[in-house]
Amino acid sequence: MRLKNKIAIVTGGSRGIGQAISELFAKEGATVVII
Repeated sequence: MRLKNKIAIVTGGSRGIGQAISELFAKEGATVVII
């Protein structure tokens, strides 16, 4: 994925699938906001 210089807003990102998605987005270069 090309997420460099992008912002990802993830709900429920503190555990489970949301956490995995948040970690993937961050690894791909996105700024992750967890709410």
